[in-house]
Amino acid sequence: MKKIWVLYTGGTIGMVQGEHGLRPDTALAGTALAPFAGSLHFDWHVCQPLIDSSAVQPRNWAQWRSLIEQKLPDYDGVLVLHGTDTLAYTANLLALTLHTQNKPVILTGAQKPFNAACSDALNNLRTAVEALQRDDIHEVLLAFDGRLFPAVGSSKVSTEIDAGFANYHFGAWQPQHAKSSLHASRSFNPDITVLPLWLTPAHSVQAAAYSLQHCPADAAVLMSYGHGNAPDDAALLQAVRDFTAAGKPLLNISQVAHGCAAAVYAQGNALRQSGAVQGGKCTIETATVLLMLAVHHRWNAAQIEQELHRLQLL
Repeated sequence: MKKIWVLYTGGTIGMVQGEHGLRPDTALAGTALAPFAGSLHFDWHVCQPLIDSSAVQPRNWAQWRSLIEQKLPDYDGVLVLHGTDTLAYTANLLALTLHTQNKPVILTGAQKPFNAACSDALNNLRTAVEALQRDDIHEVLLAFDGRLFPAVGSSKVSTEIDAGFANYHFGAWQPQHAKSSLHASRSFNPDITVLPLWLTPAHSVQAAAYSLQHCPADAAVLMSYGHGNAPDDAALLQAVRDFTAAGKPLLNISQVAHGCAAAVYAQGNALRQSGAVQGGKCTIETATVLLMLAVHHRWNAAQIEQELHRLQLL
């Protein structure tokens, strides 16, 4: 019988109703995986405290990654129970920094608590358990609504239906797409700051320029229009030039869910010439983790592009 280490971080899947709304609870650890105990042996680690995933910080990632790295040699796989709000961020962190030792690392959660009426929790757990029983999964995957998704490229897309996640560029995981970790374990610094900048027609260009000039960030991700286009605003372009000239990477990605930042339109040329790295199919979840690694490992623009190619995002 395969041994699975379960990391329970919190999230809706195990929440109960409290005075001010749903709150994390430990009771899930004694009940949720009981229906599958005949097929796998589960050892639980319940984080203290359990948290709503909207409260996740990079220091949590560092702690959880360290725990998983310590436990992997003694287990056949890892199951991470996590809130949905930042599930895709944590999955990307693990996918880009953790050497899985050719074992499955599966993350799941739920849109409704395990004990709620019509909860999706049991179905998501079943999907995760079935993945952990397979012999052809050696990577980090999300399990949700009966499907498995590669970590890179996945995003939360709904709070209203059970199909809360999608991967618009790579789709659901298929056996023929199975792969192992393509890197050794990578060191990770939770103190690195990544500045997110979302463009809209309503004054955001000025706000982005100001933030690049005055916010103490190590890197920035610009969520621009369409294929990576932005206004040719002098202040913004100068701020990008100054930011990147200081050795700080700025990754330009599309704010479109199924978008690709590429050198297609002339409108985006000025931004590209100012030092922004085109992020291709990169999502905000992947971009955030990628930039933290880029700063920590002192990657230049060419090395960031190399990593984007490795992840099949360019």
